[in-house]
Amino acid sequence: MDRLLNTQLLDWKTQPKRKPLLLNGARQVGKSYLIEESFGKEHFNRVLKLDFLANPHLAGLFKASLNPQDILLNIELELSVDINARSDLLFFDEIGECPAALSSLKFFAEQRPDLYLCASGSNIGLLNSFPVGKVEALELFPMSFEEFVMASGNMKILEAFRRGLQIQAAHNKLWDLLLDYYFVGGMPEAVNTWFADGGKLNGINERCSQIRAIHQRLLSGYLHDFGKYGGKVNAQHIERVFRNVPLQLSKNIDASVKRYRFSGVIERKRSYLDLISPIEWLEKSKLMSRCYPIDCEPKSPLSAYRKENFFKLFLFDIGLLGHMLDISYQEHRQQSYEHKGYLAENFVQNELRASGCYPTYSWDFRQAQIEFLFKTDDGEILPVEVKSGKRTRAKSLKSYVERYQPARTVKLIGSVGGVEQERQNIIWPLYYAGRLKTL
Repeated sequence: MDRLLNTQLLDWKTQPKRKPLLLNGARQVGKSYLIEESFGKEHFNRVLKLDFLANPHLAGLFKASLNPQDILLNIELELSVDINARSDLLFFDEIGECPAALSSLKFFAEQRPDLYLCASGSNIGLLNSFPVGKVEALELFPMSFEEFVMASGNMKILEAFRRGLQIQAAHNKLWDLLLDYYFVGGMPEAVNTWFADGGKLNGINERCSQIRAIHQRLLSGYLHDFGKYGGKVNAQHIERVFRNVPLQLSKNIDASVKRYRFSGVIERKRSYLDLISPIEWLEKSKLMSRCYPIDCEPKSPLSAYRKENFFKLFLFDIGLLGHMLDISYQEHRQQSYEHKGYLAENFVQNELRASGCYPTYSWDFRQAQIEFLFKTDDGEILPVEVKSGKRTRAKSLKSYVERYQPARTVKLIGSVGGVEQERQNIIWPLYYAGRLKTL
């Protein structure tokens, strides 16, 4: 399966001199596959991989010296190869398991900028030290909706999506794929299983069963990681917060997601200070993300108006969100889905984050809420109203417009949409959330 990040990897490869590339992301989002298979084997003669999680003894290669020449000699002896700096890709997988290897990236950047060196890690944000300024850092998230469409193999629909077409025939196909995406999510194993042999190998019930099994395995793996990597943070507290996020989201049936409530999550813990450690742990592990509501006129920079203890929390994958709430494939496709606006809001949050917009912001004033505020490159701030159904009427957006007279507004809805040119009110179908960066 192809990933959009391949373009940035190729840009890195073509640089005459380069820093080591460090790919960060939650477990099982496809980091190793992207570097080793999709990118490495396609563009290099060989991929020389050191997996520090599967082979802890490899840490010994960095024990005596962090000098790149010494390390390269040790690697050649360990792998019984002669490294060719012009055609080989050196890959340090799960580098967070070997702090010395992470530290060595600084010296590779300074002494061997000719070398093709990639590293990946799932717990990079939790580490105490990081080679700031000495690596080219990229993040990989669960597959975005565009990547989901790519994986479907339907090139005509992918072309329509990339052109931003708003015609009924294309919308019907894309909306069907969006509802599938809400159930499957963007974890590569789930996506690959869903589209195996064009989705025709097994019946729908069997495919749904396979997806649920994959989600359960992933969930069990994350719960295991809480104990393994929690460190000073109580693993039970991390799990409580992780499981509580879907529950709080699901209480917002036909309204905007409300700010995260700290009370009732962990026994005898009621405040922001009580829960901030597990929340930050989960955010650094890329398993959840924040959106900061602003309660005044939004201006650039939006970060100046945010309150650190006032935020919404979203789960990193829409498929796992549905799994944790036991939402079936049939429920996703029923008309009653329209009223589950929190799913649409979590989807938009993830699309924005995958496109590089993070942290995100929203507007919350009295009884009016705008789900997202999007700032363009020239500083324009657009209110983005998210509606899971076909309705385009939005009282909150009207209130926002009356107060601040924005030059443009955006609505993301459950129909083909359109543009009211006289007021520059942009109305897009939900699946174009990732296209906000083009405005």
